[in-house]
Amino acid sequence: MPANKDPIFTGTPDIQWNNTALAAANTAMDGTGTVTSVFTADATNGGFVAKLIARALGTNVATVARIFLNNGSANTTAANNILIGEMTLPATTASASSALPAFEYPLNFALPPGYKINVTIGTAVAAGLVFSVIGGKY
Repeated sequence: MPANKDPIFTGTPDIQWNNTALAAANTAMDGTGTVTSVFTADATNGGFVAKLIARALGTNVATVARIFLNNGSANTTAANNILIGEMTLPATTASASSALPAFEYPLNFALPPGYKINVTIGTAVAAGLVFSVIGGKY
């Protein structure tokens, strides 16, 4: 018989984002180098991540966002990171009359205590990108 047959739900909404726009390129495919942490699970009970949202802050060239799961340890050690997804981000042009689109990447999984979602971009951009994660705390 399974140990837990009941579904688990988050107790508190948890929305996190990078405080500084990401603009520097990182060609490392192992989660090392220039990364930004966009979500850290609760240190005691873990958390749930529903989706990642990427937004350009103005005029940028096309790039790719790479999404890494980190085990809560230093991302400078490649063994602490795993690439879980990539998202193509097109070139954008700032405009006073047209909205810049948001791009979403579905995650929909639970994180153990202290685990992180980190993001890198493959090409340097001018205006920068911000990333947010919609999730919850257990």
